Amino acid sequence: MSDAFALPRQTDADAAPARARAARPYPERPLRPGKPLVDGLKRIESWTARPAMGLRRLQLLRIARETARKAARLRPDEMSDAELSAALRRLRPRLSAPERAPLGLIAEAFALLRDGARRTLGLTPRDVQLMGGYAMLRGWVAEMQTGEGKTLTALLPAAVMALSARPVHVVTVNDYLATRDAEFARPFFALFGLSSACASEEAEEDDRRAAYGAAITYCTNKQVAFDYLRDRLARGRNDETGLKIARLTGTESKPLMLRGLGFALVDEADSVLIDEARTPLILSREAPPTYAPCQVRRALDIARTLTEGRDYVVLPDRRQVVLTDEGADRVIDDPGALDETATPRDSALWSIGLVREDLVRLGLAALHLYRRDVDYVVKDDKVTIVDANTGRTMADRTWSDGLHQMVELKEGFAELSAQRITLARTTYQRFFRRYLVLSGMTGTAAEGAAELRRTYGLGIARIPTHKPPRRRITPDRILARADAKYAVIAERAAAHAARGAAVLVGTASVEASERVAAALAERGIVVPVLSARQDADEAEKIHAAGTAGRITVATNMAGRGADIPLGADVAASGGLHVIVSERHEARRVDRQLIGRSARRGEPGHAEAILSLEDDLLMRYAAPWQRRLMAAILHLPGGQRVAARLVRTCQRRAERLHLSLRNHLQKSDEVWNDALSFTGAPE
Repeated sequence: MSDAFALPRQTDADAAPARARAARPYPERPLRPGKPLVDGLKRIESWTARPAMGLRRLQLLRIARETARKAARLRPDEMSDAELSAALRRLRPRLSAPERAPLGLIAEAFALLRDGARRTLGLTPRDVQLMGGYAMLRGWVAEMQTGEGKTLTALLPAAVMALSARPVHVVTVNDYLATRDAEFARPFFALFGLSSACASEEAEEDDRRAAYGAAITYCTNKQVAFDYLRDRLARGRNDETGLKIARLTGTESKPLMLRGLGFALVDEADSVLIDEARTPLILSREAPPTYAPCQVRRALDIARTLTEGRDYVVLPDRRQVVLTDEGADRVIDDPGALDETATPRDSALWSIGLVREDLVRLGLAALHLYRRDVDYVVKDDKVTIVDANTGRTMADRTWSDGLHQMVELKEGFAELSAQRITLARTTYQRFFRRYLVLSGMTGTAAEGAAELRRTYGLGIARIPTHKPPRRRITPDRILARADAKYAVIAERAAAHAARGAAVLVGTASVEASERVAAALAERGIVVPVLSARQDADEAEKIHAAGTAGRITVATNMAGRGADIPLGADVAASGGLHVIVSERHEARRVDRQLIGRSARRGEPGHAEAILSLEDDLLMRYAAPWQRRLMAAILHLPGGQRVAARLVRTCQRRAERLHLSLRNHLQKSDEVWNDALSFTGAPE
């Protein structure tokens, strides 16, 4: 499976040369092939990633003190707007490489920028936000707890880096956040004469190109990566040779989208750089189908006749279906006839046993691995993929190799979407390493510290909270069956809401959200549900989730980015109560959900109510383990043993996903070496 993006047809207007854009340099970091010795040293260095976090924190404490000292000397609060802007611009010649600038120089810039934030936004960055901003400016990932003001923190390094004239990209996980944050930041940047824009996913190419021309551009991780691939296509080669020749000869046929890859500040860095880095990014266009609809239909019919265990084995942890020898023989020995729409070419291709095997295996995957309302939804007469990390639909993304068409056929679609061929591809590992300076921020970086260091060269800096946390976490409660779990969740949510608390129930899929809502409806409680089915008004629903007595159900709160302010008297009733309905395959995602409660020193409570039928255990626990847990759940210590099994399954999932990411990175290097040899774009 891949994350593919449809490339629109090129028009005559698109092909117009853009001499001014082409004449600009295109800064990016060259990637050199890995060497065993270097890779080994990186692996050893990654073991020290977590211990190094404490040392970085000691370095960051100095920036707050130095900024206060510079502010006392400069007195920015006594300057006019024009004087404040001029004072910052005077620092520009000394900020050609802000990531290596002396601490005193950065503190001087921060003192001016902090007063600018007070004037334009009504918010004054606190010491912990200065620490976070300085960490990102140094090319680290700032681990800041949810509610500590990461959006405001990001303005400081973005503005300082923009003074160096490098392209600055503030990368977020969805279009809503990119648009919201760009609007929020615009008056702040404008005060200092810095242009800012949002490269929205819904914008036309020319509008996005203009947005990338701004000093600071807000964009999503997928959009900026695909726009970079468009530039690779326009440049025509992996190195600068093709671009230089095009500039000299005036033969560049398509204007470039980006100004280059200068500085990237990645919000929810662990989600983007780790969780979403398991699949390649593929730029594609429509092409004649590899397999005719009649072949796809026949393969799915055969797949439905096969018996699990005898003909095929499902490996849910690896998302694979493997044909047994007996199953392969059945597919090869009994091809069956295609329908009346088949052409002689279709019949000839269908007669090849390996082709039938491949198609039937694809059909089995569509039937048994890809589930409606979990992996995709049927929306507006289309099969739309759901992002497993954020719970959002991904418009214009398709599964490759005919899988998307097989899922459409499974859902009874009469007309199948067109198949696509690859024009260019990359991975997040390759793309983000191309930035001259890469940094990020998230609330949950510690678990991925070693991988972030090994893959991207990123260190982690843990930023303290402004106020001590007041969150209480109850030990996991595990039930045997899912139906019982949803009933208990409804009971607990209703009880907490009745005493005046606000309740947030986090789920892992659309299907689970609907089951929680149905269990609450049986009690006469109608609740708002945030999922991939409807997210147009999610900001309002999330904002209202802190109201006393309100219950909100949400699929994958990670990456939603909206705060949940507590209503009147909610804090006195215990604050926001978070119920985790299912453990995710990454512990960080659980921490992101739990982190929605007890923000900024407010009270809060979190508990997990799980079942032995949850997807995590169904995929990563053996049947005998689940049977054993069901037998001992009600015995003394049984809950602790079951909770230990859940944690073991999470670790298994994390190891598997790490293996998949490493495999993708290695295969991507092989792919790139092959394309470099042929001169084709990445």
